[in-house]
Amino acid sequence: EHEQGSAAPPAAEEEGEDEEEEEEEEEGDKLPPIPAACGAAARGLERGAKNQFSTFSNFITTINQKKEGTGNRNSPTQLVIPNIKNVRDLPPICLDVRQKQRISIDTLPQELKAPVPPEPSLPIRTKTVKDFQDDMEKAKSSGDWKAVHDFYSTTFDSFLEINAAFKKDANSPFNTTEDSGINAKFVNVVYDALLNSPQDVQKSVLKGIINGLLQEWKGPRTKDDLRAYCILLQNPQFSNTSTYVIYAHLLRQIAALTEADHHFLVHWSKKISQRRFKQIVDRLLQFISLRLFPAKPEEFPPMEKCTWWIPSATKVLALFNAANSLISPPIISYTDFYNSTLDHIDLMEEYHNWQCYGNSHRFSFCQYPFIISIAAKKVIIQRDSEQQMISIARQSLVDKVSRRQKPDMNMLFLNVKVRRTHLVSDSLDELTRKRADLKKKLKVTFVGEAGLDMGGLTKEWFLLLIRQIFHPDYGMFTYHKDSHCHWFSSFKCDNYSEFRLVGALMGLAVYNSITLDIRFPPCCYKKLLSPPVVPCDHNTLVGICDVALDDLFQIMPELAHGLNELLSYEGNVEEDFYSTFQVFQEEFGVIKSYNLKSNGDKIPVTNQNRKEYVQLYVDFLLNKSIYKQFAAFYYGFHSVCASYALLLLRPEEVEILVCGSPELDMSALQRSTQYEGYQKTDVTIRYFWDVVLGFSLDLQKKLLHFATGSDRVPVGGMADLNFKISKSEASTNWLPVAHTCFNQLCLPPYKNKKELKQKLIIGISNAEGFGLE
Repeated sequence: EHEQGSAAPPAAEEEGEDEEEEEEEEEGDKLPPIPAACGAAARGLERGAKNQFSTFSNFITTINQKKEGTGNRNSPTQLVIPNIKNVRDLPPICLDVRQKQRISIDTLPQELKAPVPPEPSLPIRTKTVKDFQDDMEKAKSSGDWKAVHDFYSTTFDSFLEINAAFKKDANSPFNTTEDSGINAKFVNVVYDALLNSPQDVQKSVLKGIINGLLQEWKGPRTKDDLRAYCILLQNPQFSNTSTYVIYAHLLRQIAALTEADHHFLVHWSKKISQRRFKQIVDRLLQFISLRLFPAKPEEFPPMEKCTWWIPSATKVLALFNAANSLISPPIISYTDFYNSTLDHIDLMEEYHNWQCYGNSHRFSFCQYPFIISIAAKKVIIQRDSEQQMISIARQSLVDKVSRRQKPDMNMLFLNVKVRRTHLVSDSLDELTRKRADLKKKLKVTFVGEAGLDMGGLTKEWFLLLIRQIFHPDYGMFTYHKDSHCHWFSSFKCDNYSEFRLVGALMGLAVYNSITLDIRFPPCCYKKLLSPPVVPCDHNTLVGICDVALDDLFQIMPELAHGLNELLSYEGNVEEDFYSTFQVFQEEFGVIKSYNLKSNGDKIPVTNQNRKEYVQLYVDFLLNKSIYKQFAAFYYGFHSVCASYALLLLRPEEVEILVCGSPELDMSALQRSTQYEGYQKTDVTIRYFWDVVLGFSLDLQKKLLHFATGSDRVPVGGMADLNFKISKSEASTNWLPVAHTCFNQLCLPPYKNKKELKQKLIIGISNAEGFGLE
């Protein structure tokens, strides 16, 4: 999916800015004058590590000499890049997250297929990797760097020279998305050697890059231009803040390319090695972070003069995110695109700008959600939900007062009263009856118990309810042992309200920051975001997404393996398998058949149509056979969690928000634990951690469940649990006690490690309920 991860705006209105804002943007669109830009660069270069790039003064002198013959079309005293559109006119590179069809050059509409200009003839350069390496060895041993200096200064002097040096074959066009024609090995060797070269060699490269960026062009870019951009993005010099002025102009030109050109860069970028790919991504993230929070603000032009820096870098980063999404498995993890610096900006302002202006000319990081960390997204969702909670609670209060009724504090909450013996039915009745209150803060009461809900009862209600609903005897979900996950039962029934209840529970968990121990496959969360906002037209199908054999592998690996064998079978499929376009399922002891397509029972599966058969089979199992069940589940989730903030989330992120992470790091918990009545050096505490760190994973989960009400780790990690161990004044004959609402463990001062371990295991293995009956 091209540009995957960019968010479509929530029905944004096209609004013009006032004149003052337009003047500011136009001023920002102009590139900084050379003296200011180079002055900042020079100051930064002089402060650079190891005194690299001590002067920058000869940059402009050289450029002016090279430009003397071009007349006065462009003043050499201003670093103006010709033919660059204003920032607000940059072509959109953020496609709707709901657009699932992958785009390739072949499927682009005609108007996007810009005419291909003729490729200019390249200078002939014959230097090979070995020749260059020999030159480097000679330079290091003799101290004479002239040959190396000449190579670098010539190679990077123009886009044509870059292609002449690094193109695999100067006579081949290499104008497809499949092959960039770049000699990656040579590029890597040259860049690796560059950082170990003298300052004047490194300066000559930067000088040449400025030359290339200043050269005027007319009409669409050639593939040689795109190749040059692809090569320049890999330059490790751009990790140094002293080069950021040049880097910013490079990024701006790339961001301003046409959508068709972006497609080439996306497909070429996915061929870059993992290490180099991640280096480019890290470099872009660092550029954004340091522009937002510069360590030395004087290094850069004023923010108001370069408002285009961050949008340009983010748009280029979106190209690499798109490239990463085209590969399965991806080149790097989606979390490697997170920029944790954004956790410290005003996220709600970003969110509201995005809601108001969408993908118009006003930039917002929410247009590019792949860059926002899951922790930051959680903050956005929580604050958005809090605002909705407050709004609904306030409206309830106003309604009560307007009817001259005495306000009751309970009306500000979603109060759920249930009996342990009728947990599911009572919960369903309560949530159905109080559907209008679902976005209020949740409070749970167990009938006949003395527990006051300050968080712990709510957690236990979730855990017990989920455990009961997902029990195999209940029949709503099927547990697949091979994949260790649950999937929806395809059995038909008259009422799907309990599936809606499960969806509402998941929504309430996100809304109330509760982590649930639910084991759904990733495909479930992909379906839950299809679409991420409930459609206004109730006839629109929901919970239907594109599924593949890989999705089935995550649920029913044995069946998926069998279908994969069918696809790779070399014999005669029709004669050997004797199958038709039908599916057989057992329902309450009765075998039922379903046609995968019209008259499927009469259509044999052959070598020619087996791919269609497998696709229809997978679609039937994961979409069609459970449509009513999943639709009820979908509407239940969105009845609570309806928010445009869901547009920012990937399916994997929804899973983490709902379930937390199953990865336990008890050492991290030890580091973040607080103590009351104990010191971390006390012998009882030392015994405790010796025992806990030696527990099996199962016992560690039981301890976490015992102390916090959940055995999952929240989004922020163990530190977010605020786990506390308090000294209990009770007899050492007593078991440990937990206050789940405070994530607090009360531990008596046991005499030895053996006694502590024995009492702790008994306590965490037999813990359920509040108070005594």
